[in-house]
Amino acid sequence: MRIRRLTWPLFALVFAVCAPAELPAEGPAARPIVAAVEVIGVTVRDLDAAVGFYTRVLSFEKISEFEVAGEAYERLDGVFGLRKRVARLQLGDETLELTEYLAPRGRPVPADSHSNDRWFQHVAIIVRDLDEAYRHLRAHKVEHASPGPQRLPDWNKNAGGIKVFYFKDPDGHPLEVLQFPEGKGDPKWRLPTRRLFLGIDHTAIVVKDTEASLRYYRDCLGMTVAGTGENYGPEQERLNNVFGARLRITALRAARGPGIELLEYLTPGNGRSYPSDSKANDLWHWHVRLRAADLSSVKECWVSPGPVELPGGEAGYKRGLLVRDPDGHALLLASPN
Repeated sequence: MRIRRLTWPLFALVFAVCAPAELPAEGPAARPIVAAVEVIGVTVRDLDAAVGFYTRVLSFEKISEFEVAGEAYERLDGVFGLRKRVARLQLGDETLELTEYLAPRGRPVPADSHSNDRWFQHVAIIVRDLDEAYRHLRAHKVEHASPGPQRLPDWNKNAGGIKVFYFKDPDGHPLEVLQFPEGKGDPKWRLPTRRLFLGIDHTAIVVKDTEASLRYYRDCLGMTVAGTGENYGPEQERLNNVFGARLRITALRAARGPGIELLEYLTPGNGRSYPSDSKANDLWHWHVRLRAADLSSVKECWVSPGPVELPGGEAGYKRGLLVRDPDGHALLLASPN
């Protein structure tokens, strides 16, 4: 599951914003739109500080940085008068993109955010040894989101033995470190290595209704359900720091790249909706860039405006589209056709 190392600006790809249209009846897409999950991105307040944290504490490697401004980027993000700096970081085979808006500044992550609020999104960073990773994070004084590492119980067939810990980056974005036991997860995570932080397995998002999200990600985009489960109990409550947490979890995959994991809180049902006035410069903004094999069937998933032609066909891409899923999470699609 390798992805290409890209060095061209992401933001030249997309110049349209589309909302979900009426979704098709249940059933996998006949022809998948999404060929790969290529990049996971997040907005930060101070790019230098964020790069320092991810490279020094989590062992990411900075592979590129660039600065952009102008009308095309304003149209892309829906943010007038913007200027932004972007850094692309690599960990293993996966890529994380950090964006700082020099102007205008967006809003911070709400101080009262909880893991069941639907603007919740994180990346799951796989580690060789969770106990060692926790000691390393404590030494760097990271902010806890969980009271400590949790080992999911053996009665949970799909998740038993997984060790997990939630913490936050300097901007308040939740992050996860995770260690798979033998027989679970991608075998690449168990290859012999001296590295502690290995790569990104997936990004997790909180959704209101799993079935509605499946009609979007599976039936429209053509992603594949790779696993399902239901997690609850004291370990899960402490992990999410949500009393009474009971989650329906659905893992989705494209042919290449990290997965997208749907988290539906069956209880408690008081998670708040993704803010309808969200913009890309708000610090709770994440996006996932998806390589699209073909956008010709995009009308089945979104209302107009549809895909647009990309000037110059940057890096082999001719058309692009910015969309949001039924809960407001941002996706960037780019296609060579």
